[in-house]
Amino acid sequence: MRGRAGRAETAACGLAPGGRGGYAPAQPQGDIMRPSGRKPDALRDITIETGITRHAEGSCLIRMGGTHVICTASLEERVPPFRRNTGLGWVTAEYGMLPRATTTRNRREATQGKQSGRTTEIQRLIGRALRAGVDLSALGERQITVDCDVIQADGGTRCAAITGGWVALRLAVNRLMKAGQITSDPLPVQVAAISCGIWGGVPLLDLDYAEDSAAGTDGNFVLTSAGGLVEVQGSAEGAPFSRDELSALLDLAEAGAAQLFEAQARAVA
Repeated sequence: MRGRAGRAETAACGLAPGGRGGYAPAQPQGDIMRPSGRKPDALRDITIETGITRHAEGSCLIRMGGTHVICTASLEERVPPFRRNTGLGWVTAEYGMLPRATTTRNRREATQGKQSGRTTEIQRLIGRALRAGVDLSALGERQITVDCDVIQADGGTRCAAITGGWVALRLAVNRLMKAGQITSDPLPVQVAAISCGIWGGVPLLDLDYAEDSAAGTDGNFVLTSAGGLVEVQGSAEGAPFSRDELSALLDLAEAGAAQLFEAQARAVA
């Protein structure tokens, strides 16, 4: 998403009777050729490589097309002050981009003395999204920090970070359970995110940067494997979008998330 929410990806489908809100995905009217050559409802190629760092309790490199993000999960046997003596754990996240993750070099935020508003907003989103899938009482009084570092950006970095972040979190929790430090699984559901938008008048799934930068409407959808919605971010960059178009985007997001859940499950198997 552009602006405060950033830019996202999109999936194309038309509208037909049935489905959520009385509508379901259908083939778009007319021909549309995405710059990537993908069909409107096609995800980019996704791979998740686990165990990529030596020291983190959980780690992976997620690749969604040209967007590549390293995600690590670090365990600490302590919690923030507001969680002490509550019996509850905590999951938080941090996000950043390497200076040359984009077509031109960006200055490191450390040299500017503060994080940008975009960085702060994205890492808060990642933390909220991941906590939505955690039973903090089962985790116990410990904290897991998920670090998401974008090494190459081509649209949808926050969504890739959430999807890969869950994999790193799952691996860290698996280590806790294997060591007998916790007995009840604190991750009852998977969490993944995907962007959808309207490009050339057609709803699309998983936009790359070329599509994302020209989309008239875009949104980020965070979902659980149990069918729940964690967060929806959406904005019109020009003309307002309709309720029917929003329903079409949500249908696309659910279909795309189902594929992401499968990729996560394969990665942690």
